[in-house]
Amino acid sequence: MIAAAKHAGENPRTLAQKVITHNSLNSLPTNLEIAGPGFINVTLDRQYLEQLVEQRPTIVPTTRPERVVIDYSSPNIAKELHVGHLRSTVIGDAVARMLQLIGHEVIPQNHVGDWGTSFGKLIAHLDSLSESETQSLSDIERLYVDASSRFDSDLQFANQARSAVTNLQAQRPAEMEIWRRIVSQTINHMQGIYADLGVLLQRENIRGESAYNTELPAVIDDLKGANLLSESDGAKCVYVDGFFKKDGSPLPMIVQKSDGGYLYHTTDLAAVKHRVNQLRANRLMYFTDARQIHHFKHLFAVARAVKYVQDSVELEHLVFGSILNANGAPLKSRTGSSILLSSLIEEGIERARQVIQERKSSNREVDPQEIARRIAISSIKYADLSKNRINDYRFDWDTMLAFEGNTAPYLLYAYARVCSLFERGKVSETQCGHNSIKLTEKTERDLALAILQFQELFEQSTEERKPHHLCTYLYELTVRFMRFYEQCQILQGTSTVQQESRLGLCAKVAEILRTGLQSLGISVLDRM
Repeated sequence: MIAAAKHAGENPRTLAQKVITHNSLNSLPTNLEIAGPGFINVTLDRQYLEQLVEQRPTIVPTTRPERVVIDYSSPNIAKELHVGHLRSTVIGDAVARMLQLIGHEVIPQNHVGDWGTSFGKLIAHLDSLSESETQSLSDIERLYVDASSRFDSDLQFANQARSAVTNLQAQRPAEMEIWRRIVSQTINHMQGIYADLGVLLQRENIRGESAYNTELPAVIDDLKGANLLSESDGAKCVYVDGFFKKDGSPLPMIVQKSDGGYLYHTTDLAAVKHRVNQLRANRLMYFTDARQIHHFKHLFAVARAVKYVQDSVELEHLVFGSILNANGAPLKSRTGSSILLSSLIEEGIERARQVIQERKSSNREVDPQEIARRIAISSIKYADLSKNRINDYRFDWDTMLAFEGNTAPYLLYAYARVCSLFERGKVSETQCGHNSIKLTEKTERDLALAILQFQELFEQSTEERKPHHLCTYLYELTVRFMRFYEQCQILQGTSTVQQESRLGLCAKVAEILRTGLQSLGISVLDRM
């Protein structure tokens, strides 16, 4: 108001009084006061605020539901999931859940890398070994490294590998059998990790590169029919405006090599076509790290040029930063290799178990190992989701497992504390959720105002595809609840009206915490 008054050449308090006189809030029961040099304080009427809290729904669904295809996780076959897959999996899953909760139809897609020349090397190498040497996925991943080394040093093996690729593309039974075994082992491993992490992705959501093999010739025909296809040194290319090499010359998207082979650009175009035409999506989302920004810009431009995507269909590439160690370097194992997600989960469970033992406050009626597992998984996911996805973040066990601060254990503990109030009061959350609200203390009013912000912050997180906004809100709500819990008598020393009101506030908090955390893919705990 001071800046506006200076611009208008008026006294700030005089201008403030004019704003109050002509304000658009007259229809609402509010109290407007001028404070200091020209600030306007807006205070909602207490009874009106109580009514708003009583009537507040958990989530108001969108009035414009969409059919959204979300591409996330997308690991490679013949490799174990490692820490590099964590962010795509966790963030993509949280956004999928949030979109579903607000009323959109979500179709998850796990676009796994299950085809290509690399399988020729692996199949040729596995064909020369006994089955006992390839029992586990870790065996296969190690043997792929051996196969690559043989390919570079052994001309005869290199020729065998090339023949294996040709036979695989022709779907010869011998090569296909080995390929199917590798795919099956990898998918079993993936689904086990997804189950541990509580991720929605199921086997039916997997549609790998191989699923588009029969559709790739049609992609070339479509590009040709749209007069987009050019030839360069025998390879088929597409040029679209706005893409250049470092020397300033036009940058092609190669869609078919001179030997007739296809590339991942071609497969990605086929996937866009499938998702729009067959899955009938009106919005496509892709969650990958920032290294693929250029690829997706190019892909989207070509997809629109060939008319796979109409103007009414939205295309979104949602990037995220890297996971770093305490020193700010990429998170790696002591040997310098990528940390396997299975190992990360195991370490988290052990660390959580130690934290619980040190606190010596866990509920004896609850299995401590299950509590440790739930806390570990929640902490790993929440530490990621509570950071702005576009930024790198530092992975720190001590911070993420702490029972203070913006962490999963702090929120889970607060939820369990709310549940304990209902248990001790011998009432149900559902019953208390219908109680009348009477706000007599400042901490009650502060908590009520926080409760009313849930819809706004949930919508912001969903629209921006940034779960950290929701995490920050849930943390701030919890801080206000804990302050209310410490300063206000709830079960004792109060009148019946006040007790019911405060239990009603607790029911609202429990509902929001549970809904908010579950929309992030985090399971709550009634007892800890």
